[in-house]
Amino acid sequence: MKIAFIILLFIHGLIHLMGFLKAFGFAEIPQLSQNFSKPEGLLWLVVTLVFVTVGVLFLMKNNLWFWMAIAAVIFSQVLIIMNWQDAKFGTIANVIVLVIAIMAIAGWNFERKYKQDVAQSFENVTISEETISEKDIENLPVPVQKYLKYVGVLGKPKIETAKAIFKGEMREKGKDWFAFTSEQYNFFENPTRLFFMKAIFKGLPTQGYHYYKDEEASMLIKLLSVFPVVDIIEPEMFKTETVTYFNDMCLFAPAALIDEKIKWQTIDDKSVKATYTNKKATISAILYFNENDQLINFISEDRMEVNSNQSVPFSTPVTKYGTINGYNLPVAADAVYQFPDGDFVYGKFYLLDVQYNVKNLD
Repeated sequence: MKIAFIILLFIHGLIHLMGFLKAFGFAEIPQLSQNFSKPEGLLWLVVTLVFVTVGVLFLMKNNLWFWMAIAAVIFSQVLIIMNWQDAKFGTIANVIVLVIAIMAIAGWNFERKYKQDVAQSFENVTISEETISEKDIENLPVPVQKYLKYVGVLGKPKIETAKAIFKGEMREKGKDWFAFTSEQYNFFENPTRLFFMKAIFKGLPTQGYHYYKDEEASMLIKLLSVFPVVDIIEPEMFKTETVTYFNDMCLFAPAALIDEKIKWQTIDDKSVKATYTNKKATISAILYFNENDQLINFISEDRMEVNSNQSVPFSTPVTKYGTINGYNLPVAADAVYQFPDGDFVYGKFYLLDVQYNVKNLD
C-alpha cells in the first residue's frame, strides 16, 4: 500500500512535467492541446518538484510530507481546472493524495495527544540513584524473591519509569487476527500507563490509545485515525486498567514489585496472591512460577472484557523468556480471557525492547 502511494506520488508529479516541457518548447506534448506561457510552465515544474519532494519525505517518514502534499494538491488542481479538457483525470490522483494526507494528519494529531500526555508525565519524575539490594526484597514472598533474582534486578537501579516496545497480534471473539505494533510509557511513583498502538484492521490503518493516570482510564480506537470504533470512559475502566498496569509490573518491569501498594500472600512454593491498590481501585492476581523461578502465569478476576462488558478471568501465560538490556524477562506472552465456554486467546504480545529510568519522551 505504501509502495503504491509512493509510485502514485512520483508518477503524478512527473506528469506535471509535461506542462513545463511544452511551455519551453523542449518537447511536443500532443496530450496537451493548449499552449502555455513560460510562467505557467514554471508553475507546472514547481508542482512536479513538490510532488517528488513529498514522495521523498514520505519515504523518510518525515511528517512534513502531508502538509506539503496538501499544498501540492491545491496548486495541481488549479492547473487542472485551468486546463480541464486535457488534465481533468489528474483530479482522481489529487483526491487520493488529499484523502491519504488528511488521514495522516488525523493520525499525527491523535498520536500527538499521546505524546503530550507522556511529556507532561515526565515533568514531576525524579530518577533515583539507589540500587536494589537483598534488604529491599527480604520481606517479599520467597517465590517472588527468587523471580526477582532470576530476572537480575539485584544491584541494578530502582526503577521510576519504563518504555516498552511490542509487536503482536490481536483479535475479537469470532474474528480474524490483525497485526499491531505498540509503544508505551509506564510511571511508577504516580502509577501511569500510556499505551499507543498502531495496527492494520481489515486492511485499514487503525490507531488505539489507552490512558491510565491519576483516577482516570480510557480507551479510544480510531479506524483510519479518524473514525472512533471504540471509545470507553467508564468507572469500570480504571479497575480494568489497574489490572493491566499491575500485569505490566509483573512481566516487563519486575523491579517495580518492590512497592508498598502491593500486599502479598504466599499460597505455596510456586504461587502467590498479590493485592494491589492504586487510589480508588484494589485488584488482586495469582502469580504462578516454575522450577526455574520464572513467572509463568498471571491470573486476575478483576478485569472487564470490553466487548461483553463483563468481568472475566484474565490471564497472561508466558510462552518465552529472553535477555533484554541485562534483564531476563518474559519476551512473549498470550493475553487470555477465561470464558465459561473455554479460554479465548485474544492477544499475542512479543516484547521487542524495554528501557528503564528513561527521563524524557524519545
